[in-house]
Amino acid sequence: MKAKTFIDQVEVQVRSGKGGDGAMSMRREALVEFGGPDGGDGGRGGDVVFKASEHINSLLSLYYDPKCYAQDGENGKGQKMFGKRGKDLVVPVPLGTEVYEVDTGLLVADITEPGQAVVVAKGGVGGFANVHFKSSLNQAPTEHTPGGAAEEKRLRLELKTIADAGLLGFPNAGKSSLLSALSSATPKIASYPFTTLNPIVGTIRYDDYATVRMADVPGIIEGAAKGVGLGLAFLKHLERSKVLVYVIDLAGTDNREPWADYRILRKEIEEYSAELAERPALVVCNKIDALEEDAARSAAPTGEVGASRIAAPTGEVGAALRAARFEKETGVKPIYLSCATREGLDEFKAALRELVQPKTKFHHTHAEHGLDLADMPDTTGDEVPAEAMKYATFLKLEKPKAKSHPSRGNIH
Repeated sequence: MKAKTFIDQVEVQVRSGKGGDGAMSMRREALVEFGGPDGGDGGRGGDVVFKASEHINSLLSLYYDPKCYAQDGENGKGQKMFGKRGKDLVVPVPLGTEVYEVDTGLLVADITEPGQAVVVAKGGVGGFANVHFKSSLNQAPTEHTPGGAAEEKRLRLELKTIADAGLLGFPNAGKSSLLSALSSATPKIASYPFTTLNPIVGTIRYDDYATVRMADVPGIIEGAAKGVGLGLAFLKHLERSKVLVYVIDLAGTDNREPWADYRILRKEIEEYSAELAERPALVVCNKIDALEEDAARSAAPTGEVGASRIAAPTGEVGAALRAARFEKETGVKPIYLSCATREGLDEFKAALRELVQPKTKFHHTHAEHGLDLADMPDTTGDEVPAEAMKYATFLKLEKPKAKSHPSRGNIH
C-alpha cells in the first residue's frame, strides 16, 4: 500500500499529566526531639501544547501517532522534597490548524501565527503535603492531598492552508505551472490531469522584498461542492485566501470551452460558500503559448491581449474570436499569460499585488525623494560615500525625534 504523504484532518487523544501526591512524612532524626511534619508537595503534571511551526505543512505525524500524553508529576517525599514537575508535551502543528472537541464540536483554538502555542490539556496540580496542615492544635498532622487529575479529551484537527491567494481551476489548467513559474515551489507538473493531489504553497517575492503566499489546490470538477471527485476535501484550503485566482485554459484542452469552465467554477464556489465567492478575484487565461499566431491580427478587437492567436488543437476559431467570446460570455476582462514563455506574468504579479497589498520591507522609494539611480555616487571603493546612503531604500532617512529629558527642561 502506498504511504500517505499529506493529511489535513486527524483525530487525536490528548491527556495531560496527573499531579503528584503530597507526602505524609514526619521528621525523624537523631537529637531532634520534636521533628514535626516534613512532607513535600507533589509535582505539577505536564501540559499538552500545540505549537505552530512554519517547517511542516501536514498533520501526517499525528496521523501515525495520534496519542499525545504528557508526563505525570512525581509524588512528594520526606524532608520537604517536592516532586518533580511533569514535562510538557509540545506538539508542532502547521499554520492554519483548527482544533475542535470531538464530543461537542466546540472550536478550541485556531492556530494561525508563527510560534503560537495553545494549551489544549492542562496538567493536574500537585497535592499538598502534611506540612501545610500543621498548627498549634495539630502539631503532628497526617492529612495530605492527592494530586490533581489529568485532563483527557479527544480532539479533531483540521488544516486550512494559509495563503494570500488561492488558485482555482479545472484539472490540467496550468495552476501548478503558474505556481512554479512565480515562486520556488516545485509542484508535480505533467500533461495529464490530477497531478496535484494535495495543497502546495509558494511565495512570490517582489523587488522591494514584499511577499505574497499563493496556494495551489487539486483541480476542481463540476459537482465538487456536492462531493464529486475530490469534492470539498480541498476547497476548505481556500477559505483563508484573501484573493481567488481563477485559472482558465484558453487553449481549450480536451475540447473544453473556457467560458463554460469559468461559469462552472463560479457556481461551485458559490454553492460551497457565498462569502468565499464574494472575495476579490482575478481571472487568468493560461496557455496562450498553445495558440499559433493569427494572420488576421489587424482584424482583431482592439486591446485584446490574445488577439493574435488561433486555437492549435482544432483551429475552429481564431484566438481573437475566442478571447472576445470569453469576455462576452463572462463579462470579465482576464489576464492572458503563458507560463512557458512567461508572457503576461509581470502583469499578473502587479495585479495580484494591488489586491493583496503586502507589506514591504522598504522604508521609502527613490521617487518619493526625487532620486535618480543614474546620479548615485560610485560605491565600488573601500568606503561608501555618505551621499550614496540616500539610495538605500531599506534605511530610514528621517531624523530620529529628540527624546524628552527632565534635566533639560524639555518636559511635554
